[in-house]
Amino acid sequence: MVDKLVNSEANARRIQMVENCFGTSGQPLFLPGRVLVGEGVLTKMCRKRPKARQFFLFNDILVYGNIVIGKKKYNKQHLIPLEEVQLQALEDNGQYRNGWLIRTATKSFAVYAATQTEKQEWMAHINKCIEDLLRKSILAARVWKRLHFLIMIIFYSQTGGKKPVETHAAVWVPDSEATICMHCKKTQFTMINRRHHCRNCGAVVCGPCSSKKFILPGQSNKPLRVCLDCYDNLTSIKRDGNKAHAGNNNKPANSTESSGEDDSGDDEETLKDNVTHDEVSIS
Repeated sequence: MVDKLVNSEANARRIQMVENCFGTSGQPLFLPGRVLVGEGVLTKMCRKRPKARQFFLFNDILVYGNIVIGKKKYNKQHLIPLEEVQLQALEDNGQYRNGWLIRTATKSFAVYAATQTEKQEWMAHINKCIEDLLRKSILAARVWKRLHFLIMIIFYSQTGGKKPVETHAAVWVPDSEATICMHCKKTQFTMINRRHHCRNCGAVVCGPCSSKKFILPGQSNKPLRVCLDCYDNLTSIKRDGNKAHAGNNNKPANSTESSGEDDSGDDEETLKDNVTHDEVSIS
């Protein structure tokens, strides 16, 4: 079905309609070979509370935004390349049902569908698009390799060479699920004692328990706020890695002895959501 829609007028019109709904605040979405596979409203677990968001699934990206006017206007557009996405089904828990995690290297969050059938359709179509995207990328790389090794290097340097992301950002624990610091188990959150999130594990912690920062590869080139437990673990791993690297550099080339070291937001969104679920529409 997706291959039949490539470069079709119907597909181009549908993508143009999505662009128009985001207006000038959104990025252009039409690209040669891009197909709009499906769309619908999902409940996204945001920091403060669950909120309805409009999602659009393309054959290479996942797009979502805030609903200003149902099916007519959206803002705060987010684009997620599918080669970065990993899905994980969630068990039903009280009022939170039919959910799954969307994990990427820089942002991970939970979404919930209106029904179990809708959840299965969304997950199946997203996974199918990911598989097709990665498979086509691998086939393209093999073709280029047969033509010339140098051309393949240029191809990867320009396109990035689609491959699955191995490390994903932590899913933040919602503020409502933590009345006290999840690290010290003592500090009560108030208007003065604000909640903070560890960027490594997603826990809700107080200021003193998240006073350290650490560079998390794949998320940012700048140090990010982490809890004290994560900081200790991360610095320990980095320290052991540096020792192992130094030991290998100092070891004679013909030595067979071991070195002795192991080898091994939606932050603040003020838009009020008074929107009900629409049924997912999959082409």
